[in-house]
Amino acid sequence: MYGKGPVEFPKRIVCLTAETVESVYALGAGDRVVGVPGTAVRPPEAREKPRVGAFTTFRLDKILALTPDLVLAFSDLQKDIVRELVGAGVTVFALNQRSFDDILRTILMIGGLIGKETEARALVQDMRDEVRQVREFSSVWPDRPRVYFEEWDAPLIAGIRWVSELIEMAGGTDIFPELREKALAPERVVDPAEVVRRDPQIIVASWCGKKLDPERIRARPGWDRVSAVKENRIYELDGTDILSPGPSVMAGLRQLHEMIQEYIQAR
Repeated sequence: MYGKGPVEFPKRIVCLTAETVESVYALGAGDRVVGVPGTAVRPPEAREKPRVGAFTTFRLDKILALTPDLVLAFSDLQKDIVRELVGAGVTVFALNQRSFDDILRTILMIGGLIGKETEARALVQDMRDEVRQVREFSSVWPDRPRVYFEEWDAPLIAGIRWVSELIEMAGGTDIFPELREKALAPERVVDPAEVVRRDPQIIVASWCGKKLDPERIRARPGWDRVSAVKENRIYELDGTDILSPGPSVMAGLRQLHEMIQEYIQAR
């Protein structure tokens, strides 16, 4: 009879982004993940799952062959595959987190979708507790150094909102706070001369998987006058630690905190 048996949560989940893979595993449901993107690196065992595409390019036939009962997608960049999946009758949950609070809400929503609400609430509380500890530690610092985060170098693109927020949590000051409200990367393109004018004391680059070349930054016209360049405070931060809007941003927060603490201790 219909409605007599127990209703089950999704058991075959395809994730189209690294952070959804990480979140499902962190909530104790990694055994239900049947497909991942090529960008998935955490946890290491996720790399053994069938790959269904990259970040913006996916094989519909590969996804359908895995017979998912839930696909987790992210942002407008995946709207085409989402449209195709919905057209094929697949249940898709598309996320669009842009802020740190959005990241926490996303974890809670995924937890609800897969029957791991208790675990999701615990994970979110752990993340909140760590943020509070970092804030308390940096609250006594006499200075909050100016930080420029570069998400891409051609053209120069400043960090997305959650990155800006992480900089402040870590004890720094984002030199482009007005760009927080800009959800799309083209809206966060900055003028190199404006970076020089705002004179960051710390530069952090995370070029979306491309290796940082500090000399290219130093060679930019006029950048020899920038405090961070003069004091050799140019750092690389792996995109998997800060540009993937899931639990891994805490790794980015810790590294930002260490960079800023190093600056404070050198004063």
